[in-house]
Amino acid sequence: MSYFDEQASSWDSDPVKIERARAVAQAMRAGIPLSSGLTALEYGCGTGLLSFALQPYLGQITLADSSDGMLAVLNEKIADSGIRNMASLKADFTSDPLPQTRYGLIYALMTLHHIPDTGAILSDFYSLLEKPGWLCVADLDKEDGSFHTWSFSGHNGFDRQELAKKVLDTGFAKVEFKPVFEMHKTVKGSSKAYPIFLMIAEK
Repeated sequence: MSYFDEQASSWDSDPVKIERARAVAQAMRAGIPLSSGLTALEYGCGTGLLSFALQPYLGQITLADSSDGMLAVLNEKIADSGIRNMASLKADFTSDPLPQTRYGLIYALMTLHHIPDTGAILSDFYSLLEKPGWLCVADLDKEDGSFHTWSFSGHNGFDRQELAKKVLDTGFAKVEFKPVFEMHKTVKGSSKAYPIFLMIAEK
């Protein structure tokens, strides 16, 4: 069982995760013309906290994740809510074929730093987007490796300029960053802040 499978049942009980998702959703609403005509994909959706915050402002939303535990919680939430414009998809784009559907909006919250090949996943997102289309990535600013207290082999956050270059090299027309949230953790007895940015890229 993966770390995320183990965490799934208690994921939504953390108020910080709920607050983080709401902050990102608010920033996305301010930065993108969301509408019921916009088809969206959330990649690495977990229990769907961000998509539930965006659901009233979007058309059909596909929520993709590779964790069976997270998807089980998500599916139960969708069923209990009676929401009709959300559907789950078990997928890992680093190994599975990409969907045939194209989307007007793709977004990911705290997912990109888990993916080893940033350039490859950005290319996948680009190919899945309609034109015009938007990619929104909310993730950690570059950090010293203390954020993850469990065995972790991904990126210790991102340098914004380096990430912007990769995004533009992929083919996106423009990209911008804004701070959206700050997490705090106790590291070696002291409170440490971890800023989170929202990147909005337009195809």
